[in-house]
Amino acid sequence: MDTINSLMHGFSLALTMQNLMWAFIGVTLGTAVGVLPGIGPAVTVALLLPITTKVDPSGALIMFAGIYYGAMYGGSTTSILLNTPGESATIVTAMEGNQMAKRGRAGAALSTSAIGSFVAGTLSVVALTFVSPLVVDIALRFGPPEFFALMVLAFTTVSAVLGSSTLRGLVSLFIGLSIGLVGIDNQSGQACFAFDVPQLLDGIEVVTVAVGLFAVGETLYVASKMHNAPDILEKMTDSLWMKAEDWKRSWKPWLRGTVIGFPFGAMPAGGAEIPTFLSYAIEKKLCKHPDEFGKGAIEGVAGPEAANNSSSTGTMVTLLSLGLPTSATAAILLAAFQQYGLQPGPLLFVNSADLVWALIASMYIGNVMLLVLNLPMVGLWVKLLAIPKPQLYAGILIFATLGVYGMRQSSFDIFLLYAIGVMGFLMRRYDFPTAPVIIGMILGPLAEAQLRRALAISQGDPSIFFTHPLSASLLALTAALVVGPWLWKKFRPAKRPAA
Repeated sequence: MDTINSLMHGFSLALTMQNLMWAFIGVTLGTAVGVLPGIGPAVTVALLLPITTKVDPSGALIMFAGIYYGAMYGGSTTSILLNTPGESATIVTAMEGNQMAKRGRAGAALSTSAIGSFVAGTLSVVALTFVSPLVVDIALRFGPPEFFALMVLAFTTVSAVLGSSTLRGLVSLFIGLSIGLVGIDNQSGQACFAFDVPQLLDGIEVVTVAVGLFAVGETLYVASKMHNAPDILEKMTDSLWMKAEDWKRSWKPWLRGTVIGFPFGAMPAGGAEIPTFLSYAIEKKLCKHPDEFGKGAIEGVAGPEAANNSSSTGTMVTLLSLGLPTSATAAILLAAFQQYGLQPGPLLFVNSADLVWALIASMYIGNVMLLVLNLPMVGLWVKLLAIPKPQLYAGILIFATLGVYGMRQSSFDIFLLYAIGVMGFLMRRYDFPTAPVIIGMILGPLAEAQLRRALAISQGDPSIFFTHPLSASLLALTAALVVGPWLWKKFRPAKRPAA
């Protein structure tokens, strides 16, 4: 009952004209960046982080969340009509959706994608509403050893999953941890990694790093690929209305995709790619028309799109209740919280309950807005693809520069922005994931603080991490994640030759 009352109070805050405006701006921007290839929600939220100096916390965070789940809606449009996924999570949608478009069924593909996203988004927000308080109740029992072990687990899983190899992920993580150490140490008062540069004594702004890596670095990387072959845009020749047979074949995949996607999003570094591929595989196995897969099966669009959207909502469970980001965009959202002096985690539900419940309530409203925006206005979103890419990428760089400079009016920040941007470009070029850099930068100092508190409690005895059952279990799981794949590759039984 407390959860229902809190949610009703959240709706009373989210339904104010100001917050409705921010929700509308967020989902509109999210849909737009989802449609535009190469510009994802992480880039957009990073680009808009400087507005945290002017906008109140609830409005900004409602807008940022709208950009996140709105981009999941918009990404399907490009995947279906252009066969170019706007987001990595919509790769599976492109496989069947574009084939449907080639067969003259683009309208049905876009409809099942939009309605499935609405169904999955709404059901997963319901799950978020009731699961988050349960996670918070458990997390409130955590002490410093448990929090430190949990952060070590988050570091490991994020580094292992977000990238092509564990080693590259860990390198990115340690870059982030090193950046987080720059500045004056809170306890000793000594300068760390400042190299006698006065501007570094206050540390490096999270906004500068986020905008540099995601906006500047990603833009430079995408622009470097502009010489690739031009994409072919499929035209819509059918109606947006789904036939009775389409509804019959879509509603079960929508529900199954929701059930698959939400837990993966809530897990540390679960991501949206795994549940979308898993949903596709399940639908292919359960479908009564398996011969249509690869030629435009509507189940191959409905299930993965539902899994995609429910996983993005599941990400908010871990972010809000534990303070752990499980995706690149969630890491930028964590930076946005910290810009307001807020630390996501169990105490956020106690100290900033109004903000949390207004944010959750806005997600119900945003899903309705997205359904209205996506289906009737699909023609408008397609026209965004006509924007010349050189002007688009130049505009992103200009906004990134103005945003970072406007925070402190420091030319040193501009130099730092583009140095980090070049680093981000090189990381993307050589397949080093950029999300662990932000996660290491933000969570590194917090993990260090929990480590120091735990050692202060035990009077310097590190065995406190192994005598507490929960922290010992989390560290054992972390070790298994690091060593397990290596042991499996080394000792797995050799495959028998085929007869």
